[in-house]
Amino acid sequence: MARLRTRRVRNDVARWARLTAGTLAAVGMLAGPVAAQGKKGGDSPAGGPTWSTQHATSDSTVAGITLDARQIELIKKVNAYFNGIENLKGTFLQTTSDNKRQKGKIYMKRPGRIRFEYAPPSRQLIISDGKQISIQDLDIKTDDRVMVDQTPFRVLLKSDVDLLRDARILEVQEADDLAIVTLQDKSKDASGKVRLFLALTPEPELKEWVTTDAQGLDTRLEVSALDKTQPVDAALFKIVSPTLTPNQ
Repeated sequence: MARLRTRRVRNDVARWARLTAGTLAAVGMLAGPVAAQGKKGGDSPAGGPTWSTQHATSDSTVAGITLDARQIELIKKVNAYFNGIENLKGTFLQTTSDNKRQKGKIYMKRPGRIRFEYAPPSRQLIISDGKQISIQDLDIKTDDRVMVDQTPFRVLLKSDVDLLRDARILEVQEADDLAIVTLQDKSKDASGKVRLFLALTPEPELKEWVTTDAQGLDTRLEVSALDKTQPVDAALFKIVSPTLTPNQ
């Protein structure tokens, strides 16, 4: 009986590590919470230990590539798109580096709040309340936390999105009416990156992002059916730990 319980605990730990790594990858977060507990981190698109909270003044070089006038204009369009979002909801399809796919719903309420609900049979949930992000697995009742300022989403969830100020720009291009922007933490220790894809007509709209970790592994998250016209219930962003709730 003791051996059976031990085996179940080990299976739960391994499953938790695998699933948490996938959810961290979905939002471009670091693997620190997993690695810190001696568990395998898996795909870790952010790549570094922190997401810089230090702001530099705007400059056309942006501590990355040198930007021309057209590229700066595209960055400003991306800024305007995110700054124009107050409420957003839609669906997503996540594809990990080993080609595993998961679907779900995404909700956003700026500034600071975002929620990912993974579709059954998964019972994974990611919630940002504006200050911290909770990564939960409701089956095995895990609740891992990281501060929003430690993730790449800090620059996209702020009340004043300004990628020229807050991120190192590695790529800006326009192809087939699609804007593609790759950005990275300004910290010299950062190694992961996030690549954003936005359609430009009839008006800018986020289509997907790809996060790349220090090992070069990609996690893609495609979004669709986005609605910015309907209010999103603020209660969706209240973090309730599954460790404090009855069996669901």
